Amino acid sequence: MQPKIMMKKKNISASKASLVLFLCQMISALDVPLDLSQPPTITQQSPKDYIVDPRENIVIQCEAKGKPPPSFSWTRNGTHFDIDKDAQVTMKPNSGTLVINIMNGGKAEAYEGVYQCTARNERGAAISNNIVIRPSRSPLWTKEKLEPNQVREGDSLVLHCRPPVGLPPPIIFWMDNAFQRLPQSERVSQGLNGDLYFSNVQPEDTREDYICYARFNHTQTIQQKQPISVKVFSMDSLNDTIAANLSDTDIYGARPVTERQPVLLTPTGSTSTKVELRGNVLLLECIAAGLPTPVIRWIKEGGELPANRTFFENFKKTLKIIDVSEADSGNYKCIARNTLGSAHHVISVTVKAAPYWITAPRNLVLSPGEDGTLICRANGNPKPSISWLANGVPIAIAPEDPSRKVDGDTIIFSHVQERSSAVYQCNASNEYGYLLANAFVNVLAEPPRILTPANKLYQVIADSPALLDCAYFGSPKPEIEWFKGVKGSILRGSEYIFHDNGTLEIPVAQKDSTGAYTCVARNKLGKIQNEVQLEIKDPTVIIKQPEYKVIQRYGQVSFECIIKHDSTLLPTVIWLKDNDELPDDERFLVGKDNLTIMNVTDKDDGTYTCIVNTTLDSVSASAVLTVVARPNPPFDLELTGQLERSVELSWIPGDENNSPITNFVIEYEDGLHEPGVWHYQTEVPGTQTTVQLKLSPYVNYSFRVIAVNEIGRSQPSEPSEQYLTKSANPDENPSNVQGIGSEPDNLVITWESLKGFQSNGPGLQYKVSWRQKDVDDEWTSVIVANVSKYIVSGTPTFVPYEIKVQALNDLGYAPEPSEVIGHSGEDLPMVAPGNVQVHVINSTLAKVHWDPVPLKTVRGHLQGYKVYYWKVQSLSRRSRRHVEKKILTFRGNKTFGMLPGLEPYSTYKLNVRVANGKGEGPASPDKVFRTPEGVPSSPSFLKITNPTLDSLTLEWGSPTHPNGVLTSYVLKFQPINNTHELGPLVEIRIPANESSLILKNLNYSTRYKFYFNAQTSVGSGNQITEEAVTIMDEAMASRQVDIATQGWFIGLMCAVALLILILLIVCFIRRNKGGKYPVKEKEDAHADPEIQPMKEDDGTFGEYSDAEDHKPLKKGSRTPSDRTVKKEDSDDSLVDYGEGVNGQFNEDGSFIGQYSGKKEKEPAEGNESSEAPSPVNAMNSFV
Repeated sequence: MQPKIMMKKKNISASKASLVLFLCQMISALDVPLDLSQPPTITQQSPKDYIVDPRENIVIQCEAKGKPPPSFSWTRNGTHFDIDKDAQVTMKPNSGTLVINIMNGGKAEAYEGVYQCTARNERGAAISNNIVIRPSRSPLWTKEKLEPNQVREGDSLVLHCRPPVGLPPPIIFWMDNAFQRLPQSERVSQGLNGDLYFSNVQPEDTREDYICYARFNHTQTIQQKQPISVKVFSMDSLNDTIAANLSDTDIYGARPVTERQPVLLTPTGSTSTKVELRGNVLLLECIAAGLPTPVIRWIKEGGELPANRTFFENFKKTLKIIDVSEADSGNYKCIARNTLGSAHHVISVTVKAAPYWITAPRNLVLSPGEDGTLICRANGNPKPSISWLANGVPIAIAPEDPSRKVDGDTIIFSHVQERSSAVYQCNASNEYGYLLANAFVNVLAEPPRILTPANKLYQVIADSPALLDCAYFGSPKPEIEWFKGVKGSILRGSEYIFHDNGTLEIPVAQKDSTGAYTCVARNKLGKIQNEVQLEIKDPTVIIKQPEYKVIQRYGQVSFECIIKHDSTLLPTVIWLKDNDELPDDERFLVGKDNLTIMNVTDKDDGTYTCIVNTTLDSVSASAVLTVVARPNPPFDLELTGQLERSVELSWIPGDENNSPITNFVIEYEDGLHEPGVWHYQTEVPGTQTTVQLKLSPYVNYSFRVIAVNEIGRSQPSEPSEQYLTKSANPDENPSNVQGIGSEPDNLVITWESLKGFQSNGPGLQYKVSWRQKDVDDEWTSVIVANVSKYIVSGTPTFVPYEIKVQALNDLGYAPEPSEVIGHSGEDLPMVAPGNVQVHVINSTLAKVHWDPVPLKTVRGHLQGYKVYYWKVQSLSRRSRRHVEKKILTFRGNKTFGMLPGLEPYSTYKLNVRVANGKGEGPASPDKVFRTPEGVPSSPSFLKITNPTLDSLTLEWGSPTHPNGVLTSYVLKFQPINNTHELGPLVEIRIPANESSLILKNLNYSTRYKFYFNAQTSVGSGNQITEEAVTIMDEAMASRQVDIATQGWFIGLMCAVALLILILLIVCFIRRNKGGKYPVKEKEDAHADPEIQPMKEDDGTFGEYSDAEDHKPLKKGSRTPSDRTVKKEDSDDSLVDYGEGVNGQFNEDGSFIGQYSGKKEKEPAEGNESSEAPSPVNAMNSFV
């Protein structure tokens, strides 16, 4: 039993839990086992004031226990009630409970009275309380004639209910004919007596169905009063009536609804008294009349209203104090106040008290020769009187017992004997009630008994109190001792608490407290012992508690609840929402250690609690879920303070949905010009709910408000009422006014029209004015409709005009507009630039000069000059190509420009034209110029064939772009040993007309690298590179064949091939990571001394080259299968010097950017010896 008690008391501290258990077991220790003789004890009885339903049988309860079992008898109204003589009354078997049969003909009224039950056996008699039986009553309303209530607006009114007297009193409420409760407020409310009070009546109070209902809960019946009619006369209707009947409009005509200061309707007078009993609910009421409606306030004179027990009801007209005590006596003042004054009433409250126990008498179990006392102490106001009875008879006339002595509220027993056993009754009474208690004296001689079951197992959580029970009985009262283990020593010390009821308490049980404990009970008649077991369990702990979560609506959220518990205990996890069960919703998913909520909605907001229960303990942890969403739209938009150019807009914010509103956006609709289109007006902070809006004339405004929080924007509010502003002159003129001719003889004037709300009124038009600039002309004006363009015809070609456009409407003109300058239409330029000169700077760049044309001949806005140029012939080749003209545009009034990207050793032509907005003028005469020779491009290919022991055959193609007359070819080559080191460099010059060469006297089985380029008189062009290998001698080849046929060699070659493959993979990975290899470092260290850098001082540019083609061959590289290296033909391309198709220039016409070509560094002469590679290396190097 003890663990269950601890579970139920999980929210009580350890010390309080121990005390509760101690008190419970103390009572049980005094209970005499039912197998021993004992006087009767009343265990159940009906309430003192017993109101019964007259339609049902009356059951008067009286149950008792004793040994031997007691017999029962009843008195009615102080005399014996012989139930055998009344056929309607029966007593239940083995019980004293009476059943009065009403449903079979009996009448409840006939059995009204005061009943008392007596339970008696050979050791005494116990009696019940006086039970007053009264049938409930629900009488009908007496018929009465109700006159209609006619009352003037603003006056007070009381509608009396006066319900019939019922038992118990009925519950009163007011409804109409439709059974709808009448609305109540500070102005209209129901009093504690059931009357309906109007502090002041209003026209809407007029109705004919004010009905008072009385509900009798005991009989489940409702009685209805006849409807009451109320008619409220307003002052206007009252004046009309008097004027029609009396023809005297002055009587009431000047009298409006009169405001009145408060007057109390209930209670009347300035003071009253109230008596209430201790423990009851104190209700004080003040209802006042007045206009405006008074507000009620309560104070306690000389003190404060009791905190936590004071409540205000019925719109503060009722003061409610629960569980009153004598300290609540005093003067309570209600104050009714309105703008005209106040009224007050003082209620003097006296708290009386029916008797209540201080010490109720307890049963005594004594052994022969022992002493004892019965104490009966009670209090009340007034103080109750104490009287004693013995076995239901006043003790003064009861049989004498020499062992007892009565001393006021105490009976003293000395040297009792078995005949001293009896039941004593203590009666404490005053004018407000009585208390009756039975307590027996039972004289027994019994050896000790232990009532706790043997070997009972107690399981307790570590660090909490352990209470080991040793319920006992014996007479005389046994002494109790506790031992740990079978042969342990007696338990003593501060670490244990020994309770009088035999319980051993270990305040802080630890793991080492586990074991067997023995309880020993002994008195002079004997000794007995009992053993119980104690187990200490690890506490249940939530190691991962749920955490506070903020989630957007329709999202998903999870709460964790991970626990640690004793392995022998089986935990159960329960989730609660707001201390109630989770909703029955499939969105809530309860896992082993979490709670997941899918598709979260607003109603999911709240506190979620994880409760972990075992048979011994319970722990819980809670977290709050806040569901946030976009705010609800504002509502109740209202326009106030309407002026011609402004209005005040106010609104009520919608629900912010747990995310504060940061700002409100106000939008407007112009129902006159753009219905259905909403425009941004302004925005205000989220704490502001009004805004002053600036308005434009002649706009039919509607406004709406959008609330914004961190989650997003709300839906727009409902539109406000419409507000049409008055018309006015336009405030502004069209913007972006321009004058540009589309033809040589016209002027097109354009502008951006005003928007609808900018017109400020109906009839929007534009006044367009123009005159020729710098000519003494008058303004020419025309008024046009609401358009955005006007064309002036017959103008001179490209002359400036002053232009202005002014808005006007039916009410007048806008302010004077500002003037803009425009031009009539352009025509093609008339003359070509003259004195065109060309200065060739180098083989790819030339500078052209010209004289500007007179501005008058441009006949438009000068756009710039265009240079057309094209190649006529390449002097180094006879074939002619398709002529492709190229154009460079030089903006503004330029007189020179640079021509980049020319081909060396070629003939070019060019001409120059002036351009305006209309187009280009005539071309200047063609100018012919030539470019000098340049360095050639690289040979088109280099192919190495026919390898022998000591020779290689080289074949090549001439450069694609000779850029002059070829003078020779230059061939350089050097050997590469097996460590990729470069040998001595050999150079050979070859006539320009040759296309092949056989190199002899080379080393056998040796790799060579070749560098090959062409030359003109200007210098050397870009080189191409190639590598090749001479073959081995025949003897070595023969030996190689013999070895290759051997199995061991084939296996060795396979292993070497596998190693080389692994090395290639490693090299490839390192190369991708940016690794640098020794071959490249050695090649970069040998520069070609004959490769010329770009000449920067004379402005010439080197050719582009492919840097990859000039790098020495890296380890593992392979040449193409046809042993050739080709350069792709490059088209004649221009780096853009001018604008338009081909390029642009700087302000001074110089070329933007540089041409620079990267050339292969020549390998330096080396002294390293050239080693012949091994046969394996040769085979892996040569393809």
